[in-house]
Amino acid sequence: MLKLEEWMDIRTLRKEGHSIKAIARQTGRSRNTVRRVLREPGPTSFNQPQRPSRLDAFKSYLRGRWESCGLSAVRLLPEIQAMGYTGSVVTLRRYLHSLKPERGRLRKLTVRFETPPGQQAQADWAYGGRFPDPDGHIFPVYVFVMVLGFSRMLYIEFTSSMKLPVLIQCHLNAFAFFAGWTLEILYDNMKQVRLSPTELNPLFVDFAQHYGFAIKTHRIRRPRTKGKVERMVHYVKDAFLNGSSFTDLADLNTQARSWLAHTANTRLHATTGQRPVDLWPQEKLTAINPVPPYQLCQWMPRTAGFDGFVRFEKSRYSFPPEYAGQTVFIGHQQHKIVIRSQDMIVAEHAPAQKTGSTIADPLHLAALWKLSLQKPQVPPPRWQLTFDAQVQTTPLATYQEASK
Repeated sequence: MLKLEEWMDIRTLRKEGHSIKAIARQTGRSRNTVRRVLREPGPTSFNQPQRPSRLDAFKSYLRGRWESCGLSAVRLLPEIQAMGYTGSVVTLRRYLHSLKPERGRLRKLTVRFETPPGQQAQADWAYGGRFPDPDGHIFPVYVFVMVLGFSRMLYIEFTSSMKLPVLIQCHLNAFAFFAGWTLEILYDNMKQVRLSPTELNPLFVDFAQHYGFAIKTHRIRRPRTKGKVERMVHYVKDAFLNGSSFTDLADLNTQARSWLAHTANTRLHATTGQRPVDLWPQEKLTAINPVPPYQLCQWMPRTAGFDGFVRFEKSRYSFPPEYAGQTVFIGHQQHKIVIRSQDMIVAEHAPAQKTGSTIADPLHLAALWKLSLQKPQVPPPRWQLTFDAQVQTTPLATYQEASK
């Protein structure tokens, strides 16, 4: 079988005017081989003949088991041996190894879809680096990125924290920038949004419910689902940050707003073929004006004590005693200390004027006393003692007779 380099050498020598005999002598190939190469329109690839394998009859079963459970060759070998396989574990390993590149390729496959106007936005954080302030203290810089799915209108904001109150404030600034928001927003599985695979962050849910948008998160280890914002993160780092310098965080955000207005949102987008700022008016966003501003509050989860109080900022605040033992949320809202159970406000207090104070509502204390004085009904035992059996007594005459 000729290698590609040998095939090209024969064709090159022929173009230089060498005879078939001379080409055969220089390349070490026979004259018939040289003639065949000169007649071929292109190099022929070698197709290795398919030889039957003892594993052929079990490949369908093995593929299904490996794709569903990822079992090793050691685990799968006894299973197919019971089905009649007589080959070696080496052959089995070789076949399983050939399935791995295919799984990786399939995992990368992504269906690109375009969302209708006003349907979806995508948001994400990106790490920007660590920098010293004038006092020499090192602080991190993060960039919040939100992009509208239809128009590709972009908003970015730089912060030194990714905590939930900062995330909510970035949303509020983005809503003001876009003059509204979409029906849903897609995130990754950041802790500020999702606490676990089955539980959303209730504090962020409260914010989303206030503005009426749905929270969507992509599948774990599937970031390509939110590819629009992922690409915008790379675009921001390359087109705005790379090679630039800024005096402080305020200057960074000022230049970012200018870049959004004059570059990012006025460029011709490669996918849509239009400028984001031109498609933006077609976005059917929920208008921001009719909705009252969200009162930014960092709700802290607490376990309501059985003494009728919950601790917050080194002081104690009372609550209705029927919530004792439950998880409640407490925080500052409109110059008050507010205690919530899920979506319902259960108590409001004026903030403590001194650290270590106990702030009690008389109604809460009265209800606590009332409940504490109630005697719980003790259920009767599940077994019985009836005392129905007659106790046998021995007549006195019997003892007298025995004593004689």
